[in-house]
Amino acid sequence: MKLLLGLLFLQLLSSEGDADHLENQEKLKALGSFHIPCDQMMSSESPSSSVHTLRPADVKIVTAIGSLQGIQGLGVHHEHLLQSTGKSLLEVSVETLAALISSFNPSVLHQPPLPSTKRETSDSQATDLLHQAEQIVKLMKENQAMDFQNDWKLITVFFSAENPCSSCASALLENCVLDNLQKFKPVLDFLYNEVPKAFVNLVDFTELTTSPFACQDYNNASNQCGCFGEHSIFSNNILRWSYQDAWEKLLDYKKFDQKNDFTVVVQPSPQENNLLIRLGRDGFNTTSKTQEETLGEDYISIALGLWNNMMEPVGQKQPYSATKILQIQCPSQEKPYLFTYANSNYSSSPETSNTKETSQERIYGTNIPCFDRDPSNTIPVSVHNLKPADINVIAALGDSLTAGNGAASKPQDVLDVLTQYRGVSWSVGGNENISTVTTLANILREFNPSLVGYSTGTGKQTTENAALNQAVAGDRAEGVPAQVRRLVELMKNDTRINMQTDWKLITLFIGGNDLCEFCNDPVHFSPENYTYNLQTALDILHREVPRAFVNLVTILSIANLRELHTSQNTCPKLLMRMLCPCVINPRNNSSELKKLIYFNRRYQERTRQLVESGRYDTTDDFTVVMQPFLTNTNIPRTQEGLPDHSYFAPDCFHFSQKSHSQTARALWNNMLEPLGEKRDNQQMEDEIVLKCPSETEPFLRTYKNSNYTYPSQTPDYGSQLLCEDRSPSFPPATSVHALKPADVKIIAALGDSLTAGTAMASDNLLDLNIEYRGLSWSIGGDASLENVTTLPNILREFNAMLVGYSTGIGSVNDSNAFLNQAVPGAQAEHLSAQARNLLRLMKTDPRIDLSADWKLITIHIGGNDLCNYCKDPDHYSAENFTRRIQETLDILHKEVPKALVSVVDVMNLLGLRQLFVDSQVQCPTYMADYLCSCVLTGEDNSLNLTMVREATNAYQLGIQRLVESGRYDTHEDFTVVIQPFLQNLKIPLGQDGHPDISYFSPDCLHPSQKGHSQLARALWNALLQPVGQKADSFDYEADVVLDCPAQDKPFLGTYKNSNYTYPPLEPTNTPTENWGSDLSCSEWAPSRHVPASVHELKPADIKVIGALGDSLTTGVGADPTDLPTELRGLSWSIGGDGALETHTTLPNILKKFNPNIFGFSSGSWKETAGFNVAEGGATARYMPAQAQKLVELMRSSSEINFKDDWKLITVFIGGNDLCQYCLDKETYSVQKYVKHLQDMLDIFYEALPRVFVSMVDILDISGLRQIAASSSGCALTIKNLCPCFFNPEENSSELQEIKRVNRDYQAEALQLINSGRYEEREDFTAVMQPFFRNTLLPLDIDGKPDLSFFAADCFHFSARGYAEMAMALWNNMLEPVGEKQTYNNFTHDRSKLKCPDPDKPFLSTVRNSGFRNSDLNSGKTEPLVPYWAVIVAAVAGVLVGSLFTWFVSGRRAKRQLLNAENNTKETAL
Repeated sequence: MKLLLGLLFLQLLSSEGDADHLENQEKLKALGSFHIPCDQMMSSESPSSSVHTLRPADVKIVTAIGSLQGIQGLGVHHEHLLQSTGKSLLEVSVETLAALISSFNPSVLHQPPLPSTKRETSDSQATDLLHQAEQIVKLMKENQAMDFQNDWKLITVFFSAENPCSSCASALLENCVLDNLQKFKPVLDFLYNEVPKAFVNLVDFTELTTSPFACQDYNNASNQCGCFGEHSIFSNNILRWSYQDAWEKLLDYKKFDQKNDFTVVVQPSPQENNLLIRLGRDGFNTTSKTQEETLGEDYISIALGLWNNMMEPVGQKQPYSATKILQIQCPSQEKPYLFTYANSNYSSSPETSNTKETSQERIYGTNIPCFDRDPSNTIPVSVHNLKPADINVIAALGDSLTAGNGAASKPQDVLDVLTQYRGVSWSVGGNENISTVTTLANILREFNPSLVGYSTGTGKQTTENAALNQAVAGDRAEGVPAQVRRLVELMKNDTRINMQTDWKLITLFIGGNDLCEFCNDPVHFSPENYTYNLQTALDILHREVPRAFVNLVTILSIANLRELHTSQNTCPKLLMRMLCPCVINPRNNSSELKKLIYFNRRYQERTRQLVESGRYDTTDDFTVVMQPFLTNTNIPRTQEGLPDHSYFAPDCFHFSQKSHSQTARALWNNMLEPLGEKRDNQQMEDEIVLKCPSETEPFLRTYKNSNYTYPSQTPDYGSQLLCEDRSPSFPPATSVHALKPADVKIIAALGDSLTAGTAMASDNLLDLNIEYRGLSWSIGGDASLENVTTLPNILREFNAMLVGYSTGIGSVNDSNAFLNQAVPGAQAEHLSAQARNLLRLMKTDPRIDLSADWKLITIHIGGNDLCNYCKDPDHYSAENFTRRIQETLDILHKEVPKALVSVVDVMNLLGLRQLFVDSQVQCPTYMADYLCSCVLTGEDNSLNLTMVREATNAYQLGIQRLVESGRYDTHEDFTVVIQPFLQNLKIPLGQDGHPDISYFSPDCLHPSQKGHSQLARALWNALLQPVGQKADSFDYEADVVLDCPAQDKPFLGTYKNSNYTYPPLEPTNTPTENWGSDLSCSEWAPSRHVPASVHELKPADIKVIGALGDSLTTGVGADPTDLPTELRGLSWSIGGDGALETHTTLPNILKKFNPNIFGFSSGSWKETAGFNVAEGGATARYMPAQAQKLVELMRSSSEINFKDDWKLITVFIGGNDLCQYCLDKETYSVQKYVKHLQDMLDIFYEALPRVFVSMVDILDISGLRQIAASSSGCALTIKNLCPCFFNPEENSSELQEIKRVNRDYQAEALQLINSGRYEEREDFTAVMQPFFRNTLLPLDIDGKPDLSFFAADCFHFSARGYAEMAMALWNNMLEPVGEKQTYNNFTHDRSKLKCPDPDKPFLSTVRNSGFRNSDLNSGKTEPLVPYWAVIVAAVAGVLVGSLFTWFVSGRRAKRQLLNAENNTKETAL
């Protein structure tokens, strides 16, 4: 996308404003076909007759008019805004839209906008716009390239209001906006009457050029902007929406839709004023290239945002950022047209509601049924003895919900939501009295009429009547400390308040705005930062306000608001998206929505933890009580079950007075309910009857007067060990089978994040990278067993001199990690490296006697392998997993004497899914894909889970077979024992039946310290259990008592001291196969004299060999036991391992002719790669670099004669280009593919003497889809490796397109080779070897793809497949051009290799194949091969392939009828 912006901008800058339109048009055509990711097939055959079915391809001309009002006080006028760079905003918008539309209609025109003619007179903007409209229409009528009456026109009108409106006076705002917009209505009337077949975009930039927006971030805002200096995002959004709403009312779209060929649609404009701020600060006189480029990209972003909104139905259009890179949207398949009001089924008229009012509709007063309203006999000194009547002062902190925004607004008066009705605010309003207005303050005034601090009337927090209601509309948690400081100052300066003796009730409710913005900055709005800000505010109150009872109201479940947005009602949907995008915009079941719900719950949970920490209960006259009544509140509903918007202000976001009344009642009742019994799910539509203080406890309830004990904040994770015999062996043990716990002197561990202790003591997601190694279950040594249960702490009870355990926190590289060599994220393939590091540490540490000390080494691995298994089943196969474990154990077995290796079996991870599918559990479900996608995502019966389940069993079985093979029981001082208790994992459940996450860290994947303690206990007991009797399940909740060694056998359990006999191993048949070839030719000798012409080059003349390409040339897959290894020595085109009789490769064939050939690869190391410069994952764009590298290698080699030696270079590339084509059609276009090949060949042509280049045709890759269809494992692997070929549905347009590109790669590469570009030199040629052009897929005896030709990933070739490629390449090199075989039938035959023709024993070129007989030195520049010959050759190849397919199919049918056996079958791809 950045590339698109950059190229568009460069194109637009490169053309002058007065440049020829046709020249610009050609540029737009190139842009349209080059960058747009939309389906080209969506072009309509004939233009639409209705504007409501208008497709982008129907648009013939694009133009715009515009006039933007200046920013007051800044000297920034609309002329400057429109012309602040080399291209104006209008010009860039027109040209960008034209470039986008040209992707659908290459003949689209663009009419450049006219310069503004604005004069400083009244109504000058409207006059200017009307004048522009008249001139544009005149120019379009005169344009000979279009039919004015019949061609569709896209016209965009940019404007801004001349007289900016103030949202400070909300009552006048609507009239102000309408007055401004009414002036522009004649422009639309003119277009409607004069322009047929027009789609008019209306883009209102008023919000960016009016003072409340423009004055943000300026130091002198207060002077220029008046009340705007204090405006919040909330008020700005209201003002932004007001212009949008006003336009929709003004347009009266039914009038403008009376004609079927004309419409006007209001499109959202950018949200921020970043663009104007830059202009205002930087000025307009600079010619900085950086500024021009930045502003130009902003202009393009505006145009892209406009385009995207044209693709969205009215009512679903999104505001966007002028400085944020956007993804281009394409027309949908279902509705591939530009959206209008009519085809969006949109109505700006409010919908009427027929729902019945609930019982408390419009009844805002309350009766208080309490008879005892007296204060305490004496002023209480303890907050725990505080009666309602004892409260003298009331105050509140928070956001617009406490400020009362829109609380008393009339229905549908959205602009009035700007009014702060503080007098009716639920927690602190004091309008009238309890009989008419229910608020907490009015309830308390019934107990103490002298209460002070409540707010009345309307206004901001700075007004006198706001009193101690210091809530700030739009504030987030970070703003509360400032509110507290103002509140404290007000109370200290209020003569009615005795700060030391008066009891104060302060209610704090905050967090809605944090959640509304969290998705834009999850770190800034993290639950941890939210709680920190609350703590900072409460700390100030605790420190500076004596005699205070603080209500901390838990934030509600804000996701419920989504129902108001999705249901049919009068809610302003666009405004809701503006006010709370992170709540409203996410799709259902999306990771974004899951993240919101998680953050919401963590806000609630961490609020509880803060209060229950006891931090605010250090004095008797202060407390903070969490009031949870909103925690699980649902959206109120009508009697019909629909969301009841009468409980909300007109913006459907804030509370109406109805809700304020209900919330006040619920808060009062919560305050009287004891802790532990408080209601946490008050439903607003229920009738709420006010409670009265109890006779026995007539106090506001606190933890103390509720007899409530906060949960312990410092849990004890220690254990008791009741073993009497803790002595070591005497004499010292010499056998591992007689090893007592006290004999162990060294402890070590290998593994992943579980053993590293990742996040185990964390309380938030930000600490997931902390490794608490000192607390790790198998190797941590912090503190002692009394308070930290780990295996080392248990063993230290037997041997206090134990060495090797880790302490504290840190990475594996820190010294305190010691012999804990586990690495977070490690997989089985990393384990051997950990073992080597461990060995190095043990050998070099002076505290360790490697030969004499007994060692206990714990290994646990496999979780990360399983989490990634479904992505690459071959790499993470059970065979590879077991082999990697074997490599590690082999190292320990060979190098570490006196050791018991305890292998904790692979954990069955599937149980962890319960934590992520239970909606009641506070786990980060949005992180499931990141944490462990193969396990934690998908349906329970999905293929991925089936694969993981099978892999888990296979991993466990593989380890069992390895250990029970006896491989590690060859001497008496070493053994390996499996501890199988994690084979079956039981997830702990709480009393509510939901998973108990206290056993897990915040990510719900790693165990917490509580979980680690249980794991350590289970591991210890498993060590003592006899082999064959060990527990194979683990219950986190089990009350695990530490076992003691048996008196008769006080040893760590091994197979021998358990009298356990390993079962016999099952025999395995692993036949070795030889894919070599036989070659017996009559002529092996080189030419008598070194040939000067490449057209007389014999095989034996070749002295040097090289190769370029990707992983197919590096030999990936040649080793069946290790897929990722690049076995270059077996590479088909360049490998030289072994001999031809055992390994068929091109160098091994050439060795028969010249045993001294140089440059081939050997082994798997890059140091022995020779002239094989291929790189795994390479695409065509890497070929020039590989070519340059090869030239330098050859030039610098002392083994060859750079000038005189003949060189054979094989190039095979393109598979990765095709596989990624759909992801970036520009980068992997046919044109760029061929251009990269040309650049590569040009390098060789200019720099290398005496070269024969074999270009191997890219294979017809689509046939591999049959392999994917034949195996679920193959399907998953191939789809990951090559998504563009294997993800599209059969017969889909996407599949047809990629097949076409595949063929175009072949055809265009062939045309390059045969163009004559490389035939001017006598000692250079490039020849296409086409054996892959019509490849035949090998089938087995059952007619299924024969996977023996392919590697384990079903994509790369096996050694057998590479041998077939080498044979086909060799044969192609000998076949004349025009007669080369264009297929490869993959049938194994050791005698398939051809010999050079005795009459023409040369490698075939275009010339020696008879296509050109004239002298090359004639000086002519025509291609050596006529174009018709290229076509004939290509068609001939296709026909040969087709005939061969028919022939093979016929023979196969015949063989099947005869029931004859055959090794392989083929089918045409």
